[in-house]
Amino acid sequence: MKKWVFCFVILVSLLFGYGVRETKLNADNEIQLNEGKQAQEASSSMSELHIDADQIYKGDLLLVNKDHPVHPESEETGAVNLSEHLELVNGFRLLDNEIELSPSLARKFADMVKAAKNDGVSHFIVNSGYRNHEEQNQLYAEKGADYALPAGYSEHNLGLSLDIGSTQAEMSQALEGKWLKKNAWRYGFILRYPEDKTAVTGIEFEPWHFRYVGLPHSAVMEKKNFALEEYLDYLKDKKQITITIDDEIYEISYYPITGDTTIPVPAKGGYELSGNNKDGVIVTTQIK
Repeated sequence: MKKWVFCFVILVSLLFGYGVRETKLNADNEIQLNEGKQAQEASSSMSELHIDADQIYKGDLLLVNKDHPVHPESEETGAVNLSEHLELVNGFRLLDNEIELSPSLARKFADMVKAAKNDGVSHFIVNSGYRNHEEQNQLYAEKGADYALPAGYSEHNLGLSLDIGSTQAEMSQALEGKWLKKNAWRYGFILRYPEDKTAVTGIEFEPWHFRYVGLPHSAVMEKKNFALEEYLDYLKDKKQITITIDDEIYEISYYPITGDTTIPVPAKGGYELSGNNKDGVIVTTQIK
């Protein structure tokens, strides 16, 4: 998508929901993954949470592709024009004055950019963020199926993705692209369309397209070399896993949802709830 923008972006002067604490990671972090129901023993006492069917279409883990379009419940409604909110533009540039992101996603991206700057990588530019259906349809009409997706089938309609460039070189070669490929998962972001996953995602390699899923999900995907499609299938199969990132322990549970129902959640402490845009919800609990 938008390959016309990213082939050689050299613009020198251009200018988790519910109490689960995100863990900022460093290069020495260790990840231990346990599958099955071992985590249940570590959980606190549980209570029942009523879930309606629409919850399937809300959260940070929604799958959007040619088979699973954006549901009306899923669209971002809080995106703002970043050129009008320069307090959110910290450490990166904007391709133009039309870039929109939710404030929360802009802050998460800025945190990641700050970490990259500490590693000497600092030439980031945001080329695209949230797009509404009208904007997506216009792009699709102008560029065609080889360069864009129709409205409703693009992650940009969710408001959880952004196209990131470098002012120094094309992203597959730029230090910024290489840093993100190695480190983005530490801050809850994933490279959504990796080079070795085109058969899974149905999308050609896009070194610029990053998607927010949040920790600990990005850590599991990194450890297992999963695309989002594979990760959600994995959770559905395993039903429950735990992941330990240094001293932080998370429990991740999948529950199928066919209508209004109840699911177990911790009676005390925080948890995060996300649908998968398919058939169920994922509950993420930080145990310690």
